[in-house]
Amino acid sequence: MKLAIALATAALSLAACSQNAQNESTEAANAVAADTSATTANAVNDVQAASDAALDRAANSMDQAGNAAANTADAATDATGEALTDTGSAMRR
Repeated sequence: MKLAIALATAALSLAACSQNAQNESTEAANAVAADTSATTANAVNDVQAASDAALDRAANSMDQAGNAAANTADAATDATGEALTDTGSAMRR
């Protein structure tokens, strides 16, 4: 009888320990999942910020290139106008 009580007590202790271990394992798995989720969210935010910055730099470069092309075209137009004026003046003489 004493042996049966001892075995039953041991079995209950083992079952309680096992439940405790399961709870701790579940908590650890939840913590790992939360950390993974947070790390993924941070990585996504970092990639989005880097993409936004790269697109801003590209847009600024394109604006500068467009302005440079416009300035060059204006200068060419002015030079052409002056050349035509000079040619017209020369033909009147």
